[in-house]
Amino acid sequence: MLNSPYDAHQAPSFEDDADNVCEGDFESRHRALLGTTLPLLAKDWQRDRIALGESGRFPCPSGGRRPDRIEIDLTKAELPSLGRQADHRIALAYSESSMDAARAAFLAVAAQGGWPIAADDHSLALLTLAQRIAGSEIPVLLEGPTGTGKEVLAQFVHRLSARSKGPFVAVNCAAMPEAMLEGLLFGHRKGAFTGAGEARDGLFKAADGGTLLLDELGELPLALQSKLLRALQEGEVLPLGATKPVRVDVRVVACTNRTLSAEVEAGRFREDLLYRLNVFPLELAALRDRPGDIAPLAFGMLLRHACRDELPHWISGQALALLQTHIWPGNVRELENVIRRAILLAGDSHQIGSEHIVFDQPVRPVHEAGADRAASLTFARAGGKLSDVAFQSEVQAILTALESHGGHRAKTARSLGISERTLRYRLASMRESGLLAAGGEA
Repeated sequence: MLNSPYDAHQAPSFEDDADNVCEGDFESRHRALLGTTLPLLAKDWQRDRIALGESGRFPCPSGGRRPDRIEIDLTKAELPSLGRQADHRIALAYSESSMDAARAAFLAVAAQGGWPIAADDHSLALLTLAQRIAGSEIPVLLEGPTGTGKEVLAQFVHRLSARSKGPFVAVNCAAMPEAMLEGLLFGHRKGAFTGAGEARDGLFKAADGGTLLLDELGELPLALQSKLLRALQEGEVLPLGATKPVRVDVRVVACTNRTLSAEVEAGRFREDLLYRLNVFPLELAALRDRPGDIAPLAFGMLLRHACRDELPHWISGQALALLQTHIWPGNVRELENVIRRAILLAGDSHQIGSEHIVFDQPVRPVHEAGADRAASLTFARAGGKLSDVAFQSEVQAILTALESHGGHRAKTARSLGISERTLRYRLASMRESGLLAAGGEA
């Protein structure tokens, strides 16, 4: 049970001298909200840091207030709103008519401090599994489309592990050339290469006693994959220019938006490294496949970027309904873009309305009027020959497969029975033909 004025196991005491609120009255006033949200926050990593109060009065925990606490000040009001009262306190005012939005806002508030925001059954089950895995020392492989929150989940695993007091170090394996990445990961000795004027320990050493997040692991060059495998197997790394390995105590969490088994088949990823990492993989679904997360995530982004004077303090039910209809090819990152844009468009309005929701223009087919327009473009350009009929069918098949796999090219290629290189060639041809937005990726 969360710390609250009606906790049956804790006598309520309040910070100020205002009249105390009866526990039963508090519970009855907020039962409709708390009865459906508190069961979702029953995990020990949540309940010990969340305190519920009203009118600025909160229970005083016997063990003192945690530095990562979140105090939620609940109020019934005709005009729903979220507002920051202090670093650790957020006011949530809601009405009976805004109950669905209030539940989403409550979950977003409860996750403040960098914790995952989740309400969908898929996400809640994933967090439960991740919590179990966090208690072990096995490597963790996080798979899922770009922008689904893999780094947030990696930090969640770290914070719930025995290594939580150690460092959390993240590196994007696709962000730099192979030579630089090797020195960055494993370190180097002075003079190991041109420009190495001094020795560097590397990120494995920097993460000693903690967690190292390797983002975009599928982009790691084969030569470095063998060194990573040795680091995982032996617990040691060999810096560039060194003759003796260095012991490290690091837990590796790897993230990828590629299907590594397909990368193994294509010869781009080591099979033995995959087996080493793939002890218990966690797969994050695309945002469109966990619609229960959309509203809480939207409120979480509102808290991050607004909820201050002269900025919106709420998201209307119509705006939330509109967000639910979108397929989110850009996943959570796209949702954040949409909310930040809506905050700007709403100006000094109290809430974000449906008129303020403007979706990204992702790399999508140019046939916004439907498949018939794509077909007419193709035939108008090519004269309706049989070869062009085949091209039109191929285009439609690729577009459909891309949409069904959330733009994930490796999965799309595999479902179509072609290589990823062939798919890239086909997409380039489609862009040249005007059937995809120029210059983008599908």
